[in-house]
Amino acid sequence: MAAKNNYAELFQILKERFESNINRHRGLKWENIQNKLSKNSKKCESLLQMENSGGEPDVVGVDPKSGEYLFYDCAAESPKGRRSFCYDKAALDQRKEHKPKNNAVDAAASMGIEILNEGQYRELQKLGTFDTKTSSWLKTPETIRKSGGALFADFRYDTVFIYHNGAESYYAARGFRGVLRV
Repeated sequence: MAAKNNYAELFQILKERFESNINRHRGLKWENIQNKLSKNSKKCESLLQMENSGGEPDVVGVDPKSGEYLFYDCAAESPKGRRSFCYDKAALDQRKEHKPKNNAVDAAASMGIEILNEGQYRELQKLGTFDTKTSSWLKTPETIRKSGGALFADFRYDTVFIYHNGAESYYAARGFRGVLRV
């Protein structure tokens, strides 16, 4: 069955969001994006999971090297369905008690997306105001992760703040934002 038939409702939601937030993707045409999505049910499934977990995915641009459309989670706050996770499986395994239900790295991988890195998070913040009450895990450089830490970010006082925390930590107001390349 063609993706177009399976994902009509998702395409309608994405189209409405696209048209309501044109500042995020000036010069792009929804028809071209939908045409590309219609040919890839795996990417549509990832977008559906982003949407269903509260991410409100939207196109934020095109990768200049690959030509792929970039969808970021554009919900005002870190997606509700992806909060209270520690950073990765090693951190989850390290916790002896009060373990969170999941970890951000594995959850993102199971959705077919990547966690935003610091540069992508800063680009997102140029498109609006995000994470004023929540925070989001960021893809963490291996050197930091090997030392037991992980990065997260938020937006307070008109400024993007990048912080560190133990990778095993988790909070009700910390989730993760993803990027999907189509």
